Amino acid sequence: MVDDAPGATAPPLFERTPKKAAVAAWIGSALEYYDFFVYASAAALVFPHVFFPQGNTTAAVLASLATFGVGYLARPVGSFFMGHLGDRLGRKKVMVASLLLMGTSTFLVGCLPGYGQIGVAAPALLVLLRLLQGFSASGEQAGANSMSFEHAPDDRRAFVTSWTLGGSQAGQVVASAVFIPLAAGLDDAALYSWGWRIPFLVSAVMVVLGFLIRRRLDETPLFTEEVERGDVRRLPVAELFRHHSRQVVRVFFAALIANIGTIFAVFALAFATDDVYGIGMSKTVLLWVTAGGNALAVVTVPLLALVSDRHGRKPMFVGGIAGCAVLTAAFLWSISTADVALVAVTGVLLLGVAFSATLAVWPATYAEMFPTGVRLSGMAIGTQFGFATAGLTPLITASIAGHAPSGWIPVSIYTCVICLVSAIAVLVGKETYRIPTAQLGARRTTATAVPAER
Repeated sequence: MVDDAPGATAPPLFERTPKKAAVAAWIGSALEYYDFFVYASAAALVFPHVFFPQGNTTAAVLASLATFGVGYLARPVGSFFMGHLGDRLGRKKVMVASLLLMGTSTFLVGCLPGYGQIGVAAPALLVLLRLLQGFSASGEQAGANSMSFEHAPDDRRAFVTSWTLGGSQAGQVVASAVFIPLAAGLDDAALYSWGWRIPFLVSAVMVVLGFLIRRRLDETPLFTEEVERGDVRRLPVAELFRHHSRQVVRVFFAALIANIGTIFAVFALAFATDDVYGIGMSKTVLLWVTAGGNALAVVTVPLLALVSDRHGRKPMFVGGIAGCAVLTAAFLWSISTADVALVAVTGVLLLGVAFSATLAVWPATYAEMFPTGVRLSGMAIGTQFGFATAGLTPLITASIAGHAPSGWIPVSIYTCVICLVSAIAVLVGKETYRIPTAQLGARRTTATAVPAER
């Protein structure tokens, strides 16, 4: 029986299963970022030649990068729907729905005919499927992070949620393993006609695997307890903006750090390889650098998350942001010199260490800002509006870079501004890593619930 004496703590009604939740989050995130990297690589290397009229290389590259950004514009819209669904009906439903929609959309991209076959209908259909990808992605990480966060022990929240981001890096490693042999082993004619389709079609295998894992996952104890008590909000988004709008704004600005990922995966690839900039590096070199950085991140993300569980979110997050500002400039400068060794070192350090430090802690950092009833909505809306700017960044950076190797300078300045804003958003908040999960996000917290900030 539960001890009802004053001061007694009731045992949880439902069991936490952090390992199952972490694996389910990992596989879905791996699929999402497999799709992300495959599309990003194709948008930079292939789509300008397949889905757009030839004759103006610059216009084709910009149009292709714009289709990449369109997916991010769909994310804020989807975040309201997915957030409501997750906080009203449960985290598991969002995770299954987003997985199936993302996988189907990606598979269909690989089936599309090109501009030479159906004219302007080709880029139109590409944009439509990219919008569906963005809509599904709006709930994927917020759902997976909420699920793993609420299953995690109070003192291991960053580590358990970091598996979501570890999955994202693993997905990019798999994508590289599929894309690199195609880019290196096929001539342009074969790559542009059928070779580029293979990575998109292969995603079907990951969808089936992810669905089988996620359909067996238990709902989180905290959400299940809210259902049992009848405390589930009818309109979670309204509750979110009524009482937690400041936290949503903080998440939005902190999430601007996601721009580093798209600068690395899309702009840097185009900057190094497209004739527009006159550098002429090999596609394969950049793909290998990306694969190496992501492979290192698979290891560093959970390790850095463990450090954060012991010493707090803010030191790790802000330190990673500062590293991103410095190393992005160094990476882009290295590309401008066409020095393969420099590109490899700076690129792997940027992706595998500095950016990984932010990836290790942002899921727990954002989740700790909200109570259970609006956690998925808060994370989805805050992050997806921030991520929407990352989708536009390849187009913005391509526009300000000009047509010369010196284009790395304005892009680096742009990156530093983004990093500064993100760091300020993290620093102005309170440290929350030692607050028990059940007490997070409360509008009034007792003095004993919140220990002194370190």
